[in-house]
This record gives sequence, C-alpha cells and structure tokens, in this order.
Amino acid sequence: MNRRSLVPTMSLLEAFEASARHGSFTHAASELHLTQSAVSRQVQALEKSLGMQLFNRYGRKIILTEIGAGYAREIANALASIRSATSQVIAFRTGVGSLQLAILPTFGSKWLLPRLSNFYLHHPGVLVHIHSRIGHFNLLQSGIDAAITAGDGPWHGLVSHPLLEDERVVIASPGLLKKIKLKRPDDLYQHVLLGVSTRPQAWMDWFNNQKLSPSQMQMGTLFEFTAHLIQAVVAGMGVGVVTRVLIEEELKAGSLVIPFEQKVAGKHRYCLVYPHEKENFPPLVAFRNWVLAQSKK
Repeated sequence: MNRRSLVPTMSLLEAFEASARHGSFTHAASELHLTQSAVSRQVQALEKSLGMQLFNRYGRKIILTEIGAGYAREIANALASIRSATSQVIAFRTGVGSLQLAILPTFGSKWLLPRLSNFYLHHPGVLVHIHSRIGHFNLLQSGIDAAITAGDGPWHGLVSHPLLEDERVVIASPGLLKKIKLKRPDDLYQHVLLGVSTRPQAWMDWFNNQKLSPSQMQMGTLFEFTAHLIQAVVAGMGVGVVTRVLIEEELKAGSLVIPFEQKVAGKHRYCLVYPHEKENFPPLVAFRNWVLAQSKK
C-alpha cells in the first residue's frame, strides 16, 4: 500500500477533528471559517477514503461511531503535536513567542497576575495567554502548553515543578469580629462557615486537625470559586478557610484578618505541569524559570 494513502490531507483531518470535538458540523464550520456544507463534504470525503463511517447522522445531529471516537482521539493528539512542533520551530527561529497557560481562576487573579508585569519586564518578547480551567482536563489534547494546577500528583506523562504549598488559614473580616469573638479555634462554633464546592471537606479537615468535633459546625454557603468566598468573607457573611497566598492583597488592605495563627497543610500543592516535549520550548523555559523564582520569594 502506498504510504501516502494513509495520510489524509490536513483540511480533511481538521474538519473531522473539529466536528468530533464540537459534535456539530455547524460549530466546526464556525471555528474553521468554512460553511457547514463544506465541513460536511470534507468529513464525507474522509469517510470515503477510509472506507468507514465515522459519524452517525440524525438530521442535523451527529454522533461519533465507535470507530470514529477512537480515530478522533488519535487525530486530536496528532494535530496537537503538529501545532506544538510548529510553534516551537517559530519560537526557536525568533527567540520569542507565546505561551498558552491554563490556570485556576483564583490563583491566577490573586497570585499570578499581580506579578506578571515583572515577567514582561524581563521577557518583553514573550506573551502569556491565560486560560482559566477548573478541574481536570487533557493537557496533551487541549492545545495548552502548560498549566498551573493544584493536586498531589502523580502527573502521568507530564513534567511537574512544585510551586507553593497549600497552607490554609482561617479568615474573617474585622467588622464581623467586632460582633462575634474569634480568638481561638473552638470559637468557630459560633460562626457561619463558608466554603468552596470544589473543596467541600476543607472545614471538616480543619476541625479534625485541631482535635475539635465537627458535629456542631454551622455550615453556610458553598461558592463555586474561591474568589467569591473571599469576597463573601470580606462582606462579613461568615468566615472561611483558604490558602494563605490567595489573600495577600486583602491582608495588606486590612479587609481581612487571620484571627489565630493555627495553620493546616492542605492535601494539594500548586504545581507547574507540562508535556515532556515542551521542556525546551523557549517561552515555557522563560516562564518556568521566572515562576519558580517567584514561588521562592
């Protein structure tokens, strides 16, 4: 068999990959700046060349066949590798480039972004494009170069660098403490405890660590983002337990206080992670060296 017959054209592969990812020819067409009928024809041409049906079609709805789903996974990885290789060549040629960085929203706004101007001061030719991500996602298939995430690993298939420990402290607003005392851990029984939905066990872990019974906790609202929890605590809605590095600005401004110094080590830590093939990518090298130095300050 001619090896070239095993390599469909890039246009056919991109049309299929986008359609598989979106589950829609229309959305794929919008992304690729083509018409819906053009994308549909390209997918049909790919199916004809393979001699296999990749999608089941139900009117305007499309669903990957079993064969199509497996093919989509492989093609997504292959296209991501091609894009990565191309961006690395461009970056090596110019000595500058851009970094696609995924980051937890609150960590990004509270810790990274206030420091990022310092990065640009030392690396004016590198652009860092920030993508907010919550929870797990496939870094290898996403088109993202690197991520700062929280977890305990292991990070299979990825290089990881620890940045900051998840040191958690209790926070409250000065106004609230004028109304209800909070001088020692067992005073927490008198307060409404606010939390984050992604870390529902945070208060349970805190009470257990302090050898306090959690049975009398007064649980309040759970927020989707830690930033919203911090804002609620500033507003006096209750008290929270958060990672200390996320409240530097509020502590300096005096809008939040740490009523007692007992700390609890969280189960996770913040890490920079990226695929092995990105290890020498110039924009990532510049950012990695900078962020590791920042994390030690």
